[in-house]
Amino acid sequence: MSATDSTLAAPPQAAVMPAAPAALEALPGRRRDLVPVLTILAFIAVALPVTGSLPTWVTLTVAALAMGMMLFIMASGLTLVFGLMDVMNLGHAAFVAVGAYTATLMVGPLQALLQSASIWAGMAAILAVIAVAMAVTALLGWVYERLFVKPVYGDHLKQILITIGAMIVMEQLVLVVFGANQMLLPLPEALRGSILLGDVAIERYRLVAVGVGLAVFIGLTLVLGRTRIGLLIRAGVENRSMVEALGYRVRTVFVGVFVAGSALAGLGGVMWGFYREQFTVAIGAEVLVQMLIIVIIGGLGSVAGCFAGAMLVALTTNYVSFLLPDLALVSNILVMMAVLLWRPQGLYPVHKP
Repeated sequence: MSATDSTLAAPPQAAVMPAAPAALEALPGRRRDLVPVLTILAFIAVALPVTGSLPTWVTLTVAALAMGMMLFIMASGLTLVFGLMDVMNLGHAAFVAVGAYTATLMVGPLQALLQSASIWAGMAAILAVIAVAMAVTALLGWVYERLFVKPVYGDHLKQILITIGAMIVMEQLVLVVFGANQMLLPLPEALRGSILLGDVAIERYRLVAVGVGLAVFIGLTLVLGRTRIGLLIRAGVENRSMVEALGYRVRTVFVGVFVAGSALAGLGGVMWGFYREQFTVAIGAEVLVQMLIIVIIGGLGSVAGCFAGAMLVALTTNYVSFLLPDLALVSNILVMMAVLLWRPQGLYPVHKP
């Protein structure tokens, strides 16, 4: 048989079969962006020589981390609704107030646990309060979405106007039910005071806030990145029509996202209420601007960005308030301007250009 006949007799697949190295080449992975994290760590390190005292620096830093965790919990629901549902819900602050006020209703039934000297009893009381407040704000979030958000999907201007009006209505209803007096939400006795580490005093409740904030961050990251429901949420954001064509009700999934965001606001309200111990119905509105700044700094819809933004805002607030009190009110605005000049889409944008 000639060489030509041998070539003709070869199977046709052999002529188009790719080379082995090309067939086995691995797909490129997603690179982790550590620049924002390293920037925050560098900011913390630079603050040490500026403050001039190690105990003061540790106290300011731990206090900022705890404050940042509470801001992150409150803002995380807002960034989910903004980034994943494209809904500008400026009434989010009202759910913070409802969460804090709901917590005050639990003071009486949990009086024994709140006054106990046991840390475990104090933690049990906080967890019980959190569970009730999140259930109430989740239910309220479902009603809120049906009444105020559903009619204005896709229209940002109407969303802003209606949600601001809804926030005012909700705050007035809270005043009707609870009255205009200041509300009291005492810390559990076991969580009062500080832990002394040499010359450094760290408040016990701040450590609890850090733990709760980390748990929320890890939980959201795992749900959105490692579960089927998280996959549906992200796919629905990218291509809603395709997901619906596969038989999934994206509308129902998005309502669940809104309800979860409302529950997180209630959780944040409980943590912030325990931190303040005395507050009025404006407890949520007082931090609305900070929540918006955190969401913008982090990148809409980004949980990691929201976390990094909350840490950056809290650290800046504490350090500047200690070193330059006159600039404390504008420090967050300056940070937001600097970040947006550096990264216009935020620290960790969901949709990269």
